Amino acid sequence: MSGHSKWATTKRQKAVVDAKRGAIFTKLGNAITVAAKNGGDPDGNFSLRMAIDKARAANMPKENIDRAVKRGTGEGGGVLLEELVYEAMGPAQSQFVVKCLTDNKNRTAAAIRHLFDKHGGSLGAVMWNFELKGVVVVSREALGTAADDELELELIDLGAEDIVREDEGLIIYTASADLQKVKKFLENKNIATESAAIEYVAKDKKELSGQDKDKFDSLAEELEDNEEVGEYYSNVV
Repeated sequence: MSGHSKWATTKRQKAVVDAKRGAIFTKLGNAITVAAKNGGDPDGNFSLRMAIDKARAANMPKENIDRAVKRGTGEGGGVLLEELVYEAMGPAQSQFVVKCLTDNKNRTAAAIRHLFDKHGGSLGAVMWNFELKGVVVVSREALGTAADDELELELIDLGAEDIVREDEGLIIYTASADLQKVKKFLENKNIATESAAIEYVAKDKKELSGQDKDKFDSLAEELEDNEEVGEYYSNVV
């Protein structure tokens, strides 16, 4: 669930996990199920491995993870899920790409349309301003003494297209195909990642303040509360 601030979003997600653990586990389980359709072995299915890593970070029980994998591989039965992507305009001309996992596309489409209408937005084409990138977030604590220029040069050699250094740590942007390589490099250096995923990243970003920011945050919170919304991305920083 990637919104305006990677760090604020991560902190909010951790709070949401504690307060609404059941809803979060549903989202995480659905993501694992969809990823497992391409193979149930996380060593050979990087998307599945990332989904499982995310679930483990949220302290999702192992039996829940195993059950979700079996659903995806067809061993566990249950309903069939499909991934849908919606483009939308939010408050103050903010832009959203919303990924949903659902067993009923008509119900989900109506729910997402209603959610944006409620907050003064609407569904509409915005994908022209987004591109798929690998995004790796590493906290300052995880970096430790490795937060130096030599590390950044090694990351660039591996395919990092941009490295944003902030007080909280690093945000590393890669081509989608290079994400796995960069994540494995960090693991080999015993540098834990806050998150690593293929995300829709806005080319042109904007800042919001005052009431516009409040309206944006209200919409973002509802997106996070919706069990069918797997991830959302925006152009707001």
